[in-house]
Formats: sequence, C-alpha cells, structure tokens
Amino acid sequence: MTNRLSALIERARSHKPITALTLIGVLLLPAVLGGVLVAALQDPTQRLDTMTAAIVNDDKPVTVNGQLAPLGRQLSAGLVDGTGKKDENLTWVISNEKDAKKGLADGVYQAVVRIPEGFSAAAVSGGSAVQDPAKTAEKATISVTTAPQARAADGLIANQIAATAASTMGSQISKSTLENVLLGFSSLGDKLGEVATGADQLATGAKSAAAGAAALPDGATKLADGAGQLADGATRLSTGLDAIASGITSAQTGANQAGAGLAQGADALQAQGIVPQKLFDGVNGTKQATAGVSQGVSGLVTGLAALSKSCDTAAQPEFCATLTGTVQGAQKQLVPGAAQAADAASQTAAGLSQFNTEASSTLAGQLRTAADGINQLSAGLGQLADGTSQSATGAGNLATGAAGLQSGATQLADGATQLSTGVGSLATGTTSLASGLHQAADSLPQRTDGQASSLAEVVANPVTADTSSGMFGPTAIPLLAAVVLWFGGLASFLVMRAFTARALTSRRASASLALRAFAPAAAIGAAQGLLVAIVVEIVAKYDPSRWWGFAGVAVLAGVAFAAVNQALVAVLGGIGRWIAAVVGVAALGAGIISTLPGWLATIAGLLPTSPAATALLGGDGVGSAIAALVVWALLALLATTLAVTVRRTTSARAVLAPAA
Repeated sequence: MTNRLSALIERARSHKPITALTLIGVLLLPAVLGGVLVAALQDPTQRLDTMTAAIVNDDKPVTVNGQLAPLGRQLSAGLVDGTGKKDENLTWVISNEKDAKKGLADGVYQAVVRIPEGFSAAAVSGGSAVQDPAKTAEKATISVTTAPQARAADGLIANQIAATAASTMGSQISKSTLENVLLGFSSLGDKLGEVATGADQLATGAKSAAAGAAALPDGATKLADGAGQLADGATRLSTGLDAIASGITSAQTGANQAGAGLAQGADALQAQGIVPQKLFDGVNGTKQATAGVSQGVSGLVTGLAALSKSCDTAAQPEFCATLTGTVQGAQKQLVPGAAQAADAASQTAAGLSQFNTEASSTLAGQLRTAADGINQLSAGLGQLADGTSQSATGAGNLATGAAGLQSGATQLADGATQLSTGVGSLATGTTSLASGLHQAADSLPQRTDGQASSLAEVVANPVTADTSSGMFGPTAIPLLAAVVLWFGGLASFLVMRAFTARALTSRRASASLALRAFAPAAAIGAAQGLLVAIVVEIVAKYDPSRWWGFAGVAVLAGVAFAAVNQALVAVLGGIGRWIAAVVGVAALGAGIISTLPGWLATIAGLLPTSPAATALLGGDGVGSAIAALVVWALLALLATTLAVTVRRTTSARAVLAPAA
C-alpha cells in the first residue's frame, strides 16, 4: 500500500514515502478545522448564560401624572428577565460603578450596561414636550462597555441585547406617548363640538337678524320723518324762545319800575301814615252818628211806650196789640243794638288811630323789602333773558342737526335693505363661536418646524443604546495579529526543514544545528511581526507609544511562533504541522466569543497564542505575557535541540540499509 502511494505521489523535499496516515491527516485537517470553528461559533445564543454582564443603574425615577416612573429599574428587570430561558440570556449582575470597573478589569464581567442618572427624565421628556412646547425632548441613552480582555464578539452580543431591551422599552414609551396624544385629540374634538354649537347659535341669530333687517328700512324712514318734524319743531322753538326772551326783557323793565314805585310808596307811608284823614273824619262822624242814633232810638222807644199806654182809649185793639209788641221788641233789641253800635263806633275810632300810627311804619319797611326783592327779580329776569336767548340759539343748532339726522336716516334706510344679519343675535352667536375657537386653539400646542422635527425624532425612538464600541471589542486586532503570525510561523516550516538533513553526519553541536535552522525562520517571523504592525497602524492608527509597544510584541511573537512551529515539526514531523494548523484555528475560534464550550476555552488558554494576544492587547498583563512568550520560545528551542539529538543517533541496520 505504501509503495503504491509512493509511486503515485512523492513527498516534497523528502525521500520518505507517502503513507496512509499522511493522507488521512490531510483529509481530516479541513474537517478538524471546521469542527473547531463550528464548535466555537455555532448558535452562540444557546449558551449566552456562560457570559456574565453587570448592570449599573444610576437612574432617578420621575413622577408622571402623579405616578412614579422608575424606567431605569424597569429596563434592568427587562434585561435580567430576557426571554425567560436561562441559556438564552446573559448572566446579569446588578452592580455598582466600583464593582463594575473591578469586574471588567478582572475579567469577571464580559460587559457592563450603564443606565445614567437622567434616564427616566429623558425617556418621558418626549411625552412632556408633546403637552408643553416649552419643554425640550431628549433621548434616553444607555451605554455598553466590554471588558478589555473580552472575546471579539462579546461586545456585539452585549450591544445587541441592550439595544433590543432599549428598543422594547422605547416602544412602550412611544405607545404611552401616543395614547396621551390621542387623548389630547379627544379633548380637541370636545372643544370643536363646542365650536359647532356656537356656530349653530350663530346661524339662528343670523336668521333673526335677517328678519330684523327687513323691518329696519321702514323704521329708518320713520326716523327720517321724525327727524324732519324735529327740525321743524326746533325751528319753532327757537322763534318762541326769542319771543320769550323779548317778553322777559319787558318784564325786567316793568319790575324795575315796580321796584321804584314800591320804594316811593314806602316813603309816602312813612311820611303820611297808612290811613287817610278823610277816613278818620268819617269814622269820627260815624261815632257821633251812632251816639245820636242810640239817643234817638231811646227816645223813640220812650215815645212808642207812651203811645202804647194811651192806645187803649184812642185806637183799635189790634193796633194797640201790635204797637205794644213793637215797643217790647224795640226795648229788647233795638235799644241795646243802638247802644252797642255807638260803643263799637267809638272803639273803631280809637283802634283806627292806633293802627295808623303802628302799621304805617311796618308797612313802609315791608314795601321797601318788596322793592329790594323786585330789584333782585329784575336781575334774575335779565339772566333768564340771556339764557333764553342762548337756548334759542341752541334750538336753531338742534334744527340744523335734526336736518342732518334726517338726511343720514334716509341713507340708513337705503343701506338697511342690504343688511342680512341681526346685530344682537349675531353678537351672541359670534361670542359663543369665538369662545370655542379660543379653547380649541389653546388646546393645540404651537411649535416651530425645528421643534416639531426634533420632537418627532425623539418620540419615534425615545430610548437608544450607545454601541459606539463597534462590532468587535478591542481584542479583535491583537487576536487576529496573533493568529496570522502563528500561521506565518507554520508557513515557514512548510517550505523549510526544522533542521538540516545532514544532522547525522554534521560535526556541529545539536543546539547549533537547531539554531542554524531556527535563524532564517526567526528572521522571517520578525519581519512578519513588523509588517503586521505596519498594517495595523494603517488600519487602526495607534498613537506612537502604543504602536511601538505593539510592534515590539509582534516581532517577539513572530520569533517565538517560529520557534514553536519548528519544535512541532522537529518533534512530530507532518503531524506537528497538522497540530499547528489546529492550534491556529482554535486560537481564532476561542478568541471570537465567550460562549465557546468550556473545554475549548481551557485548551485555548494553554496555547502559545494566548500570551501573544494578551501582550499585543496591552495593559497590566503585558509583562507576564511577554515572559510567557520567551518561555515558549526557549522551551521550543530546547525541544528542537532534543529532536536534533535524537535524529543524530541511528542503528547499524539503518546505516547498512541503503547498501542493500
């Protein structure tokens, strides 16, 4: 079997025959490499619980419509609960800032989700801004930080989970905000209903106004007629007031004359007395006459009495009886009456004399007072005459204005035919409409275009996750650099021997032969490290100090990987190259994500690529990682030296075999 294979296939740079084991190794290499990668990367979401992440919740709850809204706490609960299946969610730890930083540095946490202090306030700011334009809408942002030594895809998983949780909470907040908006629209509908009611009232008032407008021209015509009559009456009033003013002036003249006459009469009374002398003479004559009458009556009665006594002999009985009755009546009435009249006349004469003395003085004073009053009346009549004249002038102006009113009322009658609404009812309806429109306008916030655009953006996506750390964490470049340098060392010993074929006959020491074969591979490895560092600088743009450290470690890793690959080939031959390929793939798969199987993570930690990736990453573990690389290189050179030593011993059969 071996001879047949050797006849068909020749091993490059070797006289050894091709064996079945070599073919199996070549066939199995892709399968093994694929299996390792599949084991590391296949369906990582089924082992998310192997990753541990911390939640640092610094959020302060806010009060919305009287209810507490601890949105940071709710987001933390959503992250911890996840889908409800343990293996489909990270192992979350509620932590604080100090513990989170320490956990990231120690590798306890692969990621930390930080919820800032103002998370709740920012998350509900969109809804508040919808109700109050004076408030500003903000986005609520959470941040995700991956550990410096975390696998390349750990940040991707943590970011995706945080983004999903943030999106879910954002949807809930958006729903609540939209509900409030819809409630606002309902209130707006109520206000618009009030506006519609006011419009109905306006329509009713308009109908009433139309009916009133139809009657308005007739009223305006009557107003014009009345204004004409008013103008005529005002003209007549002006004429009459002028006449009155003239009469008052005449009365004033008469009053002046009356006052003068009263003053003269008072002077005359004061000088002559109030009773004329003739009156005194008449009263005295009356006094004397009544005294004579009283005496005559007494004599008459005496004579009649004597006659009555002699009547019995000389006259008839009837006459005597009558005469006797007359005498008796005269004695009872006529004689006392005549005596009283005489006394009264005497008293009248005495009283008239006293009255003439006292009353003439009093009446004269009163006449003078009356004269003063008449003089004042005359002055008042003068003022009244002036006022009446002014009233007459005003009446003339009134007549002119009334004529203008008549003309305007005529124009009003013409324009009133075009009036279609009643002022009173229209005012009532317009007031109701204006009130409703104001309420509707007040219930609608006013915003600029910029404010509306910003608010819409925040309401549409109120919660975001800060995933600026990228898809792969900071370990991606060191990991890939270590893997490519490893395969670079493997490639060196695919084309070069691990030690010279003349080792058996060479006189050099085994260590010298090992180093002689190592030297060109080390030089190539160093050059590969420098080239990789240059490529990294072009892509990542490290700062100078960071790049020089990275380049130095890359050169060292290239040299160390050359030594390890040399040892694998020197000790194991083709199997060593096969193992080297598996090591490279395992390092790549184990460095991508933290959800790899535990046994693979353990093996990856023991590989020489692990300290190389750590040293290339930088940080606190660089010194120990570099020391580990140096140890790997020294051990590899020692193994190569031992392998050379073993190859320099042979048996007599092996020596004689070619001769045979």
